[in-house]
Parts: sequence; C-alpha cells; structure tokens
Amino acid sequence: MLDPNRRSYRPLIMGRRAAVASNHPAATEAGLAMLRQGGNAVDAAAAISLALGVVEPHMSGLGGDGFYHVWMRQSDQGRVYNGSGPAPSEAQAARYGDSIPETGPLSISTPGSLAGVAAMHAAHGVLPWSSICQPALELARDGFPVTHTFRRFARQARTRIMADAQAAVTFLRDGEPLPLGALLIQPSLAETLSLIAAEGAESFYRGRAAQRLAAGLAAAGALVQAADLAACQPEAQDPISVSYRGYEIRQTPPNSTGFVLLQELKIVERFDLASLGEGSAELLHILVEAKKHAFLDRERHAGDPRFRDLPLGTILSDAYAANLAAKIDLSRAASIPLNLPAPNDGNTTYFCVMDEAGNAISAIQSLNSPFGSGIIAGESGVLMNNRATTWHLDSAHANAMQPGKRVRHTMNAPMVFKDGQPWALLGTPGADNQVQINLQTVVSLIDLGLDPQQVAEAPRWSSSQPGQEANWPHGGSEALTLEEGFPGATLDGLHARGHQLKFVPALEGPCSMSCIRILENGVRMAASDPRRDGWAGAL
Repeated sequence: MLDPNRRSYRPLIMGRRAAVASNHPAATEAGLAMLRQGGNAVDAAAAISLALGVVEPHMSGLGGDGFYHVWMRQSDQGRVYNGSGPAPSEAQAARYGDSIPETGPLSISTPGSLAGVAAMHAAHGVLPWSSICQPALELARDGFPVTHTFRRFARQARTRIMADAQAAVTFLRDGEPLPLGALLIQPSLAETLSLIAAEGAESFYRGRAAQRLAAGLAAAGALVQAADLAACQPEAQDPISVSYRGYEIRQTPPNSTGFVLLQELKIVERFDLASLGEGSAELLHILVEAKKHAFLDRERHAGDPRFRDLPLGTILSDAYAANLAAKIDLSRAASIPLNLPAPNDGNTTYFCVMDEAGNAISAIQSLNSPFGSGIIAGESGVLMNNRATTWHLDSAHANAMQPGKRVRHTMNAPMVFKDGQPWALLGTPGADNQVQINLQTVVSLIDLGLDPQQVAEAPRWSSSQPGQEANWPHGGSEALTLEEGFPGATLDGLHARGHQLKFVPALEGPCSMSCIRILENGVRMAASDPRRDGWAGAL
C-alpha cells in the first residue's frame, strides 16, 4: 500500500481568495492577471484558453475544440459551453474510403473552441473582451521560452510538422525542435489574435480573420470552407450529474463522453473502496473492471445527441450500475473487447479556476493529436486540428461520420459538489485515459482523503481494450499500463488476477492532472502535474 502521508515533489498551492491550475505557467499567470484586474473566473478562464493556444500549440488553440463548464454562485447556475465544431459539409464517409488520414488536410474539422469561449464570456464575463485577449496576443507577438515538454512533443510530431512549410519554420529550426529556452514567436497568429481582440469571435467565423483562415484552408486542400466557419455556433447545455457517496459529480454532456466517468463512479460505489487502501491490487482491479464495462457503453452509444438518442437515464441508473457491478469477478480480470459494428494518449489541455466570489470553471480544449493536422492555415497562423480522425466510417456506429454532426469527444470537464457548493474541480488531457485518470482522482479525493497534489503525483494506471482507441483505426490491446511506484504486492495481485501488465517509468504515464479543492473555511488548494508543464497559482 502507498503511504498516504508521503511528501509530494511540488508544494500544494493554497490561497484564501482564488486559485488557478493549468498546463502552462504563462497561461496560469494570464488567468491570475485577469483576477487581479477585477475579473471573475470566466474572464480568467477565457484568458487562459487563448494563452494556452499560443504556448501549447501541440495541445490546443484557435484551430481546435473545447468544452467550458461554468458554475456561477449568485445564480446557482451550471452551464456547459460546447465549443466543438461540426463536421464540414464536404465530410462524407464515402470520400474517405476505408481509412481516415491521421494528418494533412483531410484530417481537419471545423474548429469550435473560440466560439465556446466567446459565448461563455458574453454570458458571464465582466472585463472587456479586448483585455481578455491581451495576454495571448503578447505571447504570440513577443514570444515565450520553449520548454522540455514542447521539445518532447515536437520531436514526436516532427514528421507531421515537416510536411507543412509554415509549421516547420514556426516550430522547428533546421528540421529539429527549437532549443530549450529559445523564444517561439508566432507573428501571423498574433495578427489573427489582434483581429479577434478588436472584432470578437465573429471575426474568426464570419469576418476578416475568417477570410484569412478560409483562404489558408483552401490552399491546403482542407474540406473546411468559409461556409462551414460561418455556420459554426456554440451550444449552451445543462451539465449531467450523478450522486457518489453523498457528493454530486457534474459532467459535460454528450457529445462529450463525460457520462463514462459518471457510470464508472456509479459502478464502483457498490464497493467499499476506502477499506482497500491506496495503490492496492484489490482497489485497482475494481476500478479497471468498472472502466471496461463503462467503455463498452461508450462504444455502443456515444455520439452527437442531436442525431441519435443516448439512453443516459438507463446508463446512469442505480439498477444498471448494480447489474454491472455484480458482473465484476474480484478474483479475475475480464476480457471485454469493443468489437461492435463498426490507449490513445491524446493531446489536449485542461484548466480550472475558482475566484473570490466562488464562481468555478472546469474547462478542456484540444487539437486532438500532437500539433493536430500539422497544417498552419496560411497567413492566419492558426494550427489546425486533426479531429476528423476520431470519426467512425461504419454508418451503423453511434459515432458515424456525417456532415454537420459533432464527433464523439473524449474531452470532459468534471466538477464535484458537496451540499450544493463546489468541492473540487479536476480534469486532464489524455484521450481515452481522461475518464480513467479522473476516476482515480475522484476516488483518491473522496474515498482515500488525499490532497490534490498527492493525487497529481501518485502513480497511475491506464487500461486498454481492443476497439477502444479514440483515433482511427480504433485499435487497442488488453494491456494494463502502470507507472513505477506501485508496491510489489500490488503487481503480484494484479498479475494473479490475469491482468496483462505493462510498465512505464515514474511520472511518465498518461495525462496531466490539474485540480482545485475547496475547503469548508474557503481556502482553495490547487495542484499541478509534473508530467508536463502544469502550474498552479493562488491569491
């Protein structure tokens, strides 16, 4: 069993007024700057979103998608601003034949992130939009120092970056990642951000910035056209939720697969996890087996609810969870392949904010893969997503490609409430691994009583199943991948139960958790993940 009193590598950041946690120090500082200027959590979140798109081009940006989960204390209102763009009008499954390219122009889908951020800010922000854009604009115009994390992802994505001349000259030097500490300057992106700052998101979808973007997409041969940008609209949705041991877990609704985390929690609630101990084989086995059953329902049902009914009432019911829990053999790992009619360590970024008034934001955004499609859309300077790779080409599948339809997203942004008030904000990038790491985090916070920084640094597991992977061709294995740090007895217990174990070094497993815990006395505890460039701050 792991030592629950162990020290963490990083300090637990605490403040009495506000807290921010994101995957880059410059983005965290952008959020704190908005709060210092009198802005609220929504202003901070909008500034963080735009800043992350500049300093983490390998993860997210104007060319991607996002989900922005908001709770405003005064109105006691929870809303999710869905900024996931639909498939372009020319995106027909027949056009792709029997495969979807991982990179290049045909992998690009309509970007919706900025639409979601702008809708969120218009509804709840208090600072001028131009002020929100300023940190990102300065970072793009003046540059920021390249980190080890950026270099690692640029090295992994070197081939896709090299395929586009503008991407290569922006992110590489002589065909290699920019040196550590070199300034990454993006002047074309700064010009686009300047237009957005002056004219709003309208410029990006239907104005001068849209003209630049559409011209660059056309030159690259992408399916996304000016009409697709003009038709892109965000959607304000109600969060979905379940009760877990007296807490309310709220999630982003479909086309997000946030419901998978809720189903996992409903299943494991049937077991006394606290008595099993952190890091034990018994605990890990139950969590992994619950994940397997929940992922089967993800594959059966997850898609755009505007095109296909998703039976959430059944999936999240007590009776259904009890039935699935009863199927878990405590002594043996199940093989549950997802071979339905027709572990990806996806590249996304998560952040959370709580301000002095108690308003809370849990948000996530992505280009899908590292550096997305690899294509910068001409003079716009915008690096485009490769979100089309997450479609299925079988028309019978819940996530089958269709023009105007929103693809199934692994992105999810949970909140935990206690007695009607935010108790924890948490989330992570990581594609299929997101709801697995979020499950481990919720259990560690509620059942095991760990603090957020202990959770962020604890060794992790991630489970794969055949047919699971988010990206085409949707493969997967039977592997259970573990970071170093689990006790030998845990490894022996998992092996005895039939789990096929794989290992990665300590702190080199999936995801990059950010978390804020709110204490009864109002103190905000914020944690960041050392696996990437995570950074937390508090006021």
